[in-house]
Amino acid sequence: MERRLAAIVCADVAGYSRMMGVDEAGTHATFKAHRSAVYPIILNHGGRLVKNTGDGFLLEFPSIVGAIEASVAMQMVMAERNEHLPADRSMQFRLGIHMGDVMADEDEVFGDDVNIAVRLESVAAPGGVAVSGKACHEAGKRLSIPLVDAGPHRFKNIEEAIQVWTWQPAGTDASGPPPKASNETSATNLPAQYRTAIVGVLPFANLSEGAEEYFSDGLTEDLIHALSLQSFYRVLSRNSTFTFKGRNVSTRLIAREIDATYLIQGSVRRAANKIRVTAELIAPETGEQLWTGRFDRDIGDLFAMQDELTTSLSAAIAAEIYRAEASAPPRSSSNDITAWDRFLKGLSYYYLQTKADVATSVELFKEAIALDPTLSIARAYLATIQVQGIQLGWIKGTREVWDSTMTLAESSVRLDPRSSFAFQILAYVNASEGHYEAAMDAAKRAVSLNPYDMGARGVLGVCHLVSGEHRNAIELFTMAAQSGSNDPRYQWAAVNAFAHYLLGQYDASLSWAREQLYMNPNHLQALAIRAAALAQLGRTAEAVNAADVLLGNYPGLTVDRHLRNFHWKLPADLAHYRDGLLKAGIPLGRLTLVEPSPTLAAHN
Repeated sequence: MERRLAAIVCADVAGYSRMMGVDEAGTHATFKAHRSAVYPIILNHGGRLVKNTGDGFLLEFPSIVGAIEASVAMQMVMAERNEHLPADRSMQFRLGIHMGDVMADEDEVFGDDVNIAVRLESVAAPGGVAVSGKACHEAGKRLSIPLVDAGPHRFKNIEEAIQVWTWQPAGTDASGPPPKASNETSATNLPAQYRTAIVGVLPFANLSEGAEEYFSDGLTEDLIHALSLQSFYRVLSRNSTFTFKGRNVSTRLIAREIDATYLIQGSVRRAANKIRVTAELIAPETGEQLWTGRFDRDIGDLFAMQDELTTSLSAAIAAEIYRAEASAPPRSSSNDITAWDRFLKGLSYYYLQTKADVATSVELFKEAIALDPTLSIARAYLATIQVQGIQLGWIKGTREVWDSTMTLAESSVRLDPRSSFAFQILAYVNASEGHYEAAMDAAKRAVSLNPYDMGARGVLGVCHLVSGEHRNAIELFTMAAQSGSNDPRYQWAAVNAFAHYLLGQYDASLSWAREQLYMNPNHLQALAIRAAALAQLGRTAEAVNAADVLLGNYPGLTVDRHLRNFHWKLPADLAHYRDGLLKAGIPLGRLTLVEPSPTLAAHN
């Protein structure tokens, strides 16, 4: 068996399984045509085709410079060819490049350096190229193509992190990880050292007839894409997990093979005009089932139904990964306390959702920010807690607190302009402050960054609520509550109660208020809206009792003080809410007793 130094290029087609599901023959023909078009480029740079891999190919070059230049030239040709195709038939390659010592046998090449090229392909953006730091350094000044530093990445069965450099055509907005400059955060929103969790989505098993295979594969690919838009963890590409399709291998062995912290597996079953999808989130090292869900849907428009399933799955699973990471023991072998350690510790207290624990999480988030002022997610969470603290009655809504919250939200977006969550909290703070247009712009940006994030949809609903568009708000709140009601970052039941109240739907408002109080019995706004709704229904005794409970929890509360934190656009909405509170017996303002002594009167 011969050994030689070589540059290896691995390519695959992004979204290949979905395209095959839609048009198997057409997709295969298009792929063959594209492959024929780029073949001369490979030959002109001294390369050779090692093998085809169904949805991609493996190339060998004697020169790393030739390999990189050929890869970029291929992507440029592909971009030109895609311009002439409809969007649903556009085909994009992802290319990974590495160099090293390979073993050659009967025209095949093997070895760890080949495997690294395969892994690099998984982090390349569709239409882009990912190059190892070793290959980039070897090319040096002989390379005229600009590459940008995407930070260190860890891959399965490779002990040391691989530095990654990327290229993609100017003006692209790839769905995969875009590049980062050396002084910027990565496109997955957090620096690589903070994305400690690695998530693998195994191919969903098709329990129906073989004709449905494309649907289960397409759903898996969509879920991989949806989860990858979150910033909190890394999601392995389909190439890493589809190799286990149909194989009876334990999840523990799979996780060790692909270096996954969490695995997601599921099944798809079709009966008549209905589809049932089951899924579970597993911590493979312990075998613990962290979450399980079942989703039944009418088929109808197949792709619309698949998209809705993907949204529901990703919303539920993402929240559970956050929760699991918050309680996970530190994975770093270092004894040094890092910003990420402080942030995760703060997150663990935040999920306990008591006043004392949330206060502890505030201090830990502040420590994380002090250790790393660029940690955007810690700023976003701290801003979220301050807003929630005001809503819950745990924090006094002073001007200083609101200014601090706005500063945190704005800096979170500046530090991480690709984070949907950062834009959500910016939208929420602007909505709470009565900056309606700025709030709507930020909320729409959050949705565009991650259309699968129901938190973004719900915050868009908040913007409609404060603007007086209550029916639009209810539609978005209800959608968000159904998809991710167990995420403590959001209080969908409370805002739904307000929207229904302002429409005069007091029974529905009461129902949502009770839902919020079930999760948090001392929720200030839920207690208040419950009292107001009961008063408007004429249930006087119950309203008085509800007002007593509210004032018992918050003795200094008055209508004027409470409404100080409401900046709704329509005066009629404020008047409507004020009327209900007064009918329930909440005092309007602080009473001043008239005493003979001027000193006593002044004191009051």
